[in-house]
Amino acid sequence: MKSLLWLYCCGWTLAGLAAGGAPIDRHALVTRHDVALTNFDATNPLSVGNGRFCLTVDATGLQTFPDAFAKTTPLGTLADWGWHTFPNPNNWSIDTFQFKEYTDLNGRKVPYADVPHNQQTPEIKWLRTNPHRLHLGQIGFVLKHADGSPATTDDLRDIRQTLDLWNGEITSQFKFDGEPVEVETVCEPNLDAIAVRVKSPLIKSGRLGIQIHFPYGTGETVTADWSKPDAHETILSQPEPNEAEFQRKLDQDEYYVEANWTRGATLTNAAKHQFIVMPDGKTDALELVCAFQPTSFPNPGRLPNFAQAKRDAQRYWNHFWQTGGAIDLSGSQDPRWFELERRIILSQYLTAIQDAGGNPPQETGLTYNSWEGKFHLEMHWWHEAHFALWNRLPLLEKSLGYYQRILSRAEGTARKQGYAGARWPKMTSPSGAESPSPVGPFLAWQEPHPIFYAELCWREHQDQATLEKYRDIVFQTADFMASYAAWDTNTGRYVLGTVLQCAQEIFPKDNTFNPTFELTYWRWALETAQNWRRRLGQPRDQKWDAVLRGLAKPPVADGKYLFTETTPDGYTNPKWNADHPAVTGALSFVPGPQIDLQTMRHTLDWIWDHWNWPDTWGWDYPMLAMTAARLGEPERAIDALLLDTPKNHYAINGQVYQRPGLTIYLPANGGLLYAVALMAAGWDSPSPDSSGATSGAPKRNAPGFPDNDRWSVRWENLRPAP
Repeated sequence: MKSLLWLYCCGWTLAGLAAGGAPIDRHALVTRHDVALTNFDATNPLSVGNGRFCLTVDATGLQTFPDAFAKTTPLGTLADWGWHTFPNPNNWSIDTFQFKEYTDLNGRKVPYADVPHNQQTPEIKWLRTNPHRLHLGQIGFVLKHADGSPATTDDLRDIRQTLDLWNGEITSQFKFDGEPVEVETVCEPNLDAIAVRVKSPLIKSGRLGIQIHFPYGTGETVTADWSKPDAHETILSQPEPNEAEFQRKLDQDEYYVEANWTRGATLTNAAKHQFIVMPDGKTDALELVCAFQPTSFPNPGRLPNFAQAKRDAQRYWNHFWQTGGAIDLSGSQDPRWFELERRIILSQYLTAIQDAGGNPPQETGLTYNSWEGKFHLEMHWWHEAHFALWNRLPLLEKSLGYYQRILSRAEGTARKQGYAGARWPKMTSPSGAESPSPVGPFLAWQEPHPIFYAELCWREHQDQATLEKYRDIVFQTADFMASYAAWDTNTGRYVLGTVLQCAQEIFPKDNTFNPTFELTYWRWALETAQNWRRRLGQPRDQKWDAVLRGLAKPPVADGKYLFTETTPDGYTNPKWNADHPAVTGALSFVPGPQIDLQTMRHTLDWIWDHWNWPDTWGWDYPMLAMTAARLGEPERAIDALLLDTPKNHYAINGQVYQRPGLTIYLPANGGLLYAVALMAAGWDSPSPDSSGATSGAPKRNAPGFPDNDRWSVRWENLRPAP
């Protein structure tokens, strides 16, 4: 009720101002974007998942031909909790790693976990690679010709595969040697389990079974190492003829797998770590349910059967789509409406199945490994902040406990570097340990993120429990941010840098200060932290206020915001118009305190005409769209979301390609969802410190979309952005 009252007072409601006020037909909205494939497409694998566990499959509905995907999007079975660490006989640790000292603005030596000249010693390789996410097990069909030879991808005919978004199910149909095969694949939402049902005459003839194959761990992209069968253990027990329990041991790590299948089928240990379920030839159908978890199953033999898992999945996904936010563009005349709506729907599905666990997600979610399987905290915002605006805040809150779990380590990092508060890592794992890198340890723009997440939670709950829950995270973050800002006696102001890796990572880390985006985000976060003190009945923090009063203004030259104060040649030297156009981030999801609209408009105009688009990343386009929307340029906001560039291509399955080895990139999907929610439901006014030139959203429906007869925007259950 508090949240509804707050939205009403802001001039908004949870329902969009659609013509006639009729509710959105959500079933029609979702199902018109079901994914359909009619050939074996190694660039568009489909996935099912529950946010903390995910299985990615080929055209057969399982992982039957994983080799075909080795150079595109590897087929993985990954869980939020599934990690592996190689043996460490040298006792390497980031705590004993030799940090390199850099001299800050005032001559103080600050240690960083640097990797000079990007060197890769055995110690550095081990620290970067461990722990890494683990492929928990490959589940695929055993398909054989009549002569016993195995099937190949070329043997499949009449392929028809559909991702039924409304019910969370993949249905796969194909013919093999002229015989039909029908497969249903779902993920159990209440367990980290996959359930599959296959029907085919091939089952009776003994030419179709299901195999479960367990690999060793690796930080590589493929996520699985099949070359070391003696480096791990699989201990099998069978309490019942149609049940199996597998205890998996990899060095010091272990996890457990439980499976059940159609009665009459038998389990064979075909090779080390490889098990095959084959039917008895009396039926043309075979079902398998396979569950994974980090500890032993407390009640073995209690797995649901396929029908139960399918019902659970249907209930979960029907509820998912019927609640939360929705945007319907089907009444639009602009021909781009369908593609934008398709991206919105598929991005909701993909982030829900891969980005909603207890840890921040990696860029490739739970599909395969990127950056040794680690997650990057500056990307956490782009993966999950949208859940708050789409009225699905609990999916974000699941991972926010991570910051509380690693708070003491973050405080230790700050102390080691001579700062107050907590300094959050960049490339990390569940432990919160920083990974050695020539970039990551110097990055700063992830630091304000926890304050942003806490504010999103407050905006919905507005209760004392939320303030108490996140107060330490907010205050320790703000303490670090205030102590990180250095007093420049020469100019009489607080500055950020000069030892700083800004969001536009092409600038040198040892000679960069006062990037426009980071300065603005710093200002917004510190003022927001002061608001938290006020809500808790505490006085404003004097140190934070001193930094707020004295913080350098965003640098300007020739009527445009500079990328950084260190590079006044940013608009004339072509080497700087690459990577992220992060200067626009100062007026994007960040509301832009002290940002002048006309100056930012000139900045965006120049970027639009001169940027090196092939060198960008998928979240850059939502960022630009938010900037354009806040500037009152909704046409350009749409153009930004749909800009025809290689890094903004959404494949048939909704994934966003970035480069070889990074063929999916979920921050793009999450960023898109935040941007379109902001464009539909609007944003608040004024900036937190009431000192900027920014204004709130125009009081009309969908203020970030063009206000003309070419766009019809109906929306429900969205929340305005800060």
